[in-house]
Amino acid sequence: MMDMERAIAAANHAMVRHLGRHLSDVETEILKGSWQGQTYDQIASASGYSDSYLRRDVGTKFWKALGLALEETVSKNNFKEALRRYANQVLPPEPAIPVPAMSSDAEDLSVAGTVANDSYIERTPLETLCHNTLCQPGSLVRVKAPSLMGKTLLMDRVLTQLEARGLRTVRLSLELADRQVHFSSLNRFLRWLCINITRSLALPNELDDYWDEEGMGSKVSCSTYVEEYLLASGDAPLVLCLDDIDLLFPYPKIYEDFFSLLRSWYEMARTRSRPLWKQLRLAIVHSTDVYIQLNINQSPFNVGVPIELTEFTPEQTRRFAQLHGLSPSLELAPLMAMVGGHPYLLEQAFDYLNAHPHCSLDALLAEAPTETGIYANHLREHWINLRDNPVLTDTLRQVVKTSKSTTLESVQAHQLHSMGVIRLTGNIAEPRCQLYRQYFQTQLGVG
Repeated sequence: MMDMERAIAAANHAMVRHLGRHLSDVETEILKGSWQGQTYDQIASASGYSDSYLRRDVGTKFWKALGLALEETVSKNNFKEALRRYANQVLPPEPAIPVPAMSSDAEDLSVAGTVANDSYIERTPLETLCHNTLCQPGSLVRVKAPSLMGKTLLMDRVLTQLEARGLRTVRLSLELADRQVHFSSLNRFLRWLCINITRSLALPNELDDYWDEEGMGSKVSCSTYVEEYLLASGDAPLVLCLDDIDLLFPYPKIYEDFFSLLRSWYEMARTRSRPLWKQLRLAIVHSTDVYIQLNINQSPFNVGVPIELTEFTPEQTRRFAQLHGLSPSLELAPLMAMVGGHPYLLEQAFDYLNAHPHCSLDALLAEAPTETGIYANHLREHWINLRDNPVLTDTLRQVVKTSKSTTLESVQAHQLHSMGVIRLTGNIAEPRCQLYRQYFQTQLGVG
C-alpha cells in the first residue's frame, strides 16, 4: 500500500513534469486531508483555511490541475488509484526496509520534483547571487525566464537555504488568484495578497484591524499591515517571493498601483527612517520581458539585481543525464540539437530513456515533433493555447517559416517568448529549439 508521503511526492512530480510548478502549501493540505478521508470542513479546521476557500476557490482548480498532470480525470473521491499508478511508473520502488532519515542537505527538491538532492543541477553563479542578495537588508531580485525553465525550482532551493539561515520566507504564485475576482480591483487584489502572506506565516488574520479603504486607501492600508503587523510579528527578516507576477500585465488598473507600491517598499527599506522595512526582502519572478508602460521612478523592474535563467550547458546536460541514471557514454549532441538545453524537455527525454532502456535516442528523436512522440502532450498544450488566437499564430508563422532570425515589433512576440516557444533577443526572434520549429511548421502548414 502506498503511504501519504509517497502520494504527495507522486503528485508533486506530476505537477512539475506536466505543469511546470510544485504543489502549493494549500494544495498539499487538501491532498493530505483527502488522502485521510477528511471532508473540506475537517481539512479547514486542521489547516486554518476557511471551508469555502478550500471547496470553492482552491479545491476545484486543484483537482483539475492534478488531472491534467496525471493525464486522467480525478476528483477528491477517486484520486488515490491514479496516484498509485503514476508513482509505480515514475518513482523509485519503495524500500523494503526502513532507511535512515535524510540530512538537511538532502532535503532539497530535485528538478523532477522528488526529494533527492543529487538530481538538482545548480545554476552557478545565479543561485549564489540570488541567495547572497536576499541575505542583505532591503534587497530585491528579479528572476526572469520563459515557462518551464526552472524559475520556481531555483527559488524553492534558495528559499530553503534562507530558511536554514533563520529567515522567514513566503512564496506566493499569482497563478493561485481567481482572476475574475481578485484581479477585478486593486483593493481586492491587495487584500488577497495580505491574507495569503498571513496564512503562509501561520499568523492570525488581523487584516480588518488595519484596513481602511475609504480613509487611508488600499495602498496605505496594505503597507501599514505589512509594516506594523507582518514585519513586526517576528525578529527574523521576511523574504517575499512573488511568482508569476507577469499575470498582472493585462490588468493596468492593478499593476500600475501595485508595482509602484512594491517600488515604494523597496525605497523605504533602503532608508534609516523606517527600520522595520529593512526586514523585507523581495523576489519578483516573471516569465516575460516587461513590455508594459511604467513610470521609471515607480517601477520595481529597474532596481535590484536581475537574475535571468539560461538553458543548461552541455556539461550541465551531461550531469543531468547521469543523475537520471543514463550511461555517461550516451551521445547527447543529437538531443541538444533538437531541444537545446531546455531543462524540462531534457528531463522528459531522460525519464523516457531511463524507463524504456530498449528505446534508442534516434528513435525517440524521430518521433519527437509528432503527435506520437514523447512531447505530444506538451506540444499539444502549446497549440491549444495558440490556435484560437490568430494574431499569435500569425506572429509564430513569421518565425517558423524561415531559417533566419525574424524581426518582430509587437506584444505578441513577448507573449510567445513568455510561453517559451521562441527565443527573443531585443526584437530578433527565432524558435527556441528545432522541436518547436518542426512541430509548428506542421501545425501552421508552413513548408
